[in-house]
Amino acid sequence: MFDKSRIRNFSIIAHIDHGKSTLADRLLEIGGVKEKTDSDVPALDFMPVEREHGITVKAQSATFEYKSRDGNIYLLNLIDTPGHIDFNYEVRRALKACEGVILLVDATQGVQAQTITNFLLAMEEGLEILPVINKIDLPNANIEATKEEIEKELGIPADDAILISAKNGTGVDELVETIIARIPPPKGNVDLPLKALVFESFYDNYKGVVAKIRVFDGVVRPGDEILFMGGQKKYKVEEVGYMALKFIKKDELGAGEVGYLIGNIKSISDFTVGDTITLASNP
Repeated sequence: MFDKSRIRNFSIIAHIDHGKSTLADRLLEIGGVKEKTDSDVPALDFMPVEREHGITVKAQSATFEYKSRDGNIYLLNLIDTPGHIDFNYEVRRALKACEGVILLVDATQGVQAQTITNFLLAMEEGLEILPVINKIDLPNANIEATKEEIEKELGIPADDAILISAKNGTGVDELVETIIARIPPPKGNVDLPLKALVFESFYDNYKGVVAKIRVFDGVVRPGDEILFMGGQKKYKVEEVGYMALKFIKKDELGAGEVGYLIGNIKSISDFTVGDTITLASNP
């Protein structure tokens, strides 16, 4: 189980085409999850419709370790969210698994409608919000005007906004250090009864039904009998672990951690995304 004080759970929220998927790829490269020589297809875009249209529909996630300038190794959980206005419910659900967000704004377009909508969702969840201005490498980038828009439209200081180019990687290392410094570590107690949120699910041809979870309290291990509170269905846990564009098995997932859970679940329809998981022996 990873030291909770060195876990950071965060998401990137942005208007469509402001560079969210590209930034996610740069972060995964820094974390050693994705090679720079890998496909140009954004790493967190798995569904055919996402690849075809260049938008992120399903909330995905990836876990990676990062050695900070302070000498410590941190576990960073990037919870990807849809950027399109039609997927607000999925954005809200993903944000519940986070302590902070990167608010990404295109320096050539400024604050847009979905920027404001996603900002308000993050505010409602009480998350730490890091303003980040992207595409500073473009000739028509207007950084000062974008800062003014952030302050005027969103009411948050933008003087210390991180300036980046997700495309060429400028400023991304500084952004990761800022994530570590400003986004708080997760709360929770491993000694309390299990309480975990299902924020996504999917079917894998080899693993079967996979639930993506954020553990808030307690610990879940293979062999545990769990209860989905909403549907009151019980399952035996077969495997837990992290996702880093592949499955990384772990012995357990504890309070503050984000990962996956596999059990003897026959169909995705057997439970509801947004449900709470507890131990069947202590629901």
